[in-house]
Amino acid sequence: MYTQLLLAIQVREQHHMMDGWVSGWPFMILLWITLIALIVTLIWFLVKKAGDSDKRTHDKSARQIIDERFARGEIDSEEYRQMKNELDSR
Repeated sequence: MYTQLLLAIQVREQHHMMDGWVSGWPFMILLWITLIALIVTLIWFLVKKAGDSDKRTHDKSARQIIDERFARGEIDSEEYRQMKNELDSR
């Protein structure tokens, strides 16, 4: 009888060691799916953001570009007027 009681206690303790919402393989599968989804989402977001910044620079008109170059001091007022007149004549 003592052996049966000891065996029952051991079985019960082993059973409770694996109980809980954080244990077992279902949790590990859910964890890996979540991590992979987060990584894929992060990569997609970064690639999309990099692509959007390239589009913004290509969408500028020639007039905007020479305006910015003049504002930064890359071209002087004579070059600016010359480029602006050339663009306006097109």
